Amino acid sequence: MPKAYVFPGQGSQFIGIGQDLHEQYPLARERFSEANELLGFSISELMFQGTDEELKRTDVTQPAVFLHSVISAEVVALPEDLMAVAGHSLGEFSALVVSGALEFKDGLLLVKQRADAMEKACREQEGTMAAIVGLADEVVEEGCAKIEGVVIAANYNCPGQLVISGEVASVEKACEHFKEAGAMKVVPLAVDGAFHSPLMASAREDLSRAIRETPFKKPRCPIFQNVDGQPSTEPDEIRKKLIAQLTAPVRWTETIQQMVIAGVDTFVEVGGNGKVIRGMIRRIDRALAVEPLKTNPVD
Repeated sequence: MPKAYVFPGQGSQFIGIGQDLHEQYPLARERFSEANELLGFSISELMFQGTDEELKRTDVTQPAVFLHSVISAEVVALPEDLMAVAGHSLGEFSALVVSGALEFKDGLLLVKQRADAMEKACREQEGTMAAIVGLADEVVEEGCAKIEGVVIAANYNCPGQLVISGEVASVEKACEHFKEAGAMKVVPLAVDGAFHSPLMASAREDLSRAIRETPFKKPRCPIFQNVDGQPSTEPDEIRKKLIAQLTAPVRWTETIQQMVIAGVDTFVEVGGNGKVIRGMIRRIDRALAVEPLKTNPVD
């Protein structure tokens, strides 16, 4: 059964994330120690004992989710039939490390720079996001186009579930429009910025320099990237798409569909709570097999 590893993004964190790995695996303890030194603060302490509010901070959330995903993959042997990897937004960095395209240290430092750049962009220009449930993609796209100001479809998570992103006033107007258009749910998200929208242009500029200076290698298997859902294997192509990711929509539905076309029939969710990516994939195609990665030591 050809498998693909899929990695969750921001929002999949939880109190105590990674503590079981730290307790069970020497390699995990080494990675957390290395991460604490590279980041300049105890990310492990915040992951294991931090409050919900602390874990929601961008500078904590992003490295926490990245570390949990990468370490989870590292403490088990990669399957021989691993055919592809992909990650949702932030999860793409985890996928790149596990695929061998990025070294652990370089991946973590890029995630830190990504978080810092996004936080800076949020301070420069206020923005927000909202989930629209129960409307077709084209209805959401057309609705956003009618609203004055910046608001776009930012996350194509699965059929009938899109996230819009943009200026606060424009997103609020769009939410009212979609309620009137018959959306099942319109849910404002508790975020500080308009991620995956043009409002992240300054963050993209800051991060692009770091990405260009970071060494990338050819991955051991194709990585299907967010910006177009297509597989990438060449370092220059990976870099280009990774830079575009901050201001481009996350095309997750298309990504999963393209992986199925390529021959993947089993998806393994690596990191997070094992439910976020699973739920999206099930809504894309209920016939697909989705399972969490098992990291418990064999007795």
